[in-house]
Amino acid sequence: MPEAITIVLAFDFGLKRIGIAAGDTLTATASPRPAALVGRAGPDWGAIGREVLSLKPARLVVGAPYNVDGTPGALQPSARRFANELKRRFALPVSLVDERFSSLEASAALTARRAAGERRRTRHADVDSTAAAVILERWLSGEMGEQL
Repeated sequence: MPEAITIVLAFDFGLKRIGIAAGDTLTATASPRPAALVGRAGPDWGAIGREVLSLKPARLVVGAPYNVDGTPGALQPSARRFANELKRRFALPVSLVDERFSSLEASAALTARRAAGERRRTRHADVDSTAAAVILERWLSGEMGEQL
C-alpha cells in the first residue's frame, strides 16, 4: 500500500519576519508562502495560525541557525523558543533543521528568476519564504535534524 502524502510547513525564523513555506512528501518540493511579520509583541501568530489551519500540515520544520563552523548561531535560542511555541500552540511534531546558507541559496534562486524575466522585484519577505522552502526541501530530502 502506498505511503500517505504528508503536508509539511517550514519556517525561517527572523527577528523582523518569519519566512514560511509548504511542501509535501510526494513531490519532495516546497513553495514559499507569505511571510509572517515579527513585531514588538513577537511573531504574528494569527498569520501563522491561518497557514496551519489552511494547509493542515502533519509536521512543522524550523530552520536552526548555525555558524559556518557548526557552532550554534546567535539566533538559535530564539529559533528554538519559536519552535517550542509552535509545538505548544498547534500540537504538531516539530523538527529543527540546519539552515546554514539557506538565505544565500534563496537569494541566488530569486536573482536567477529575475534575470530570466520571471520576477520583477525581490523583497526581503520573498527571500525569507524562499529560504524556508530551501530548509523544507532539505528536510524532505532526508535531513531530519533534531525532533522536538
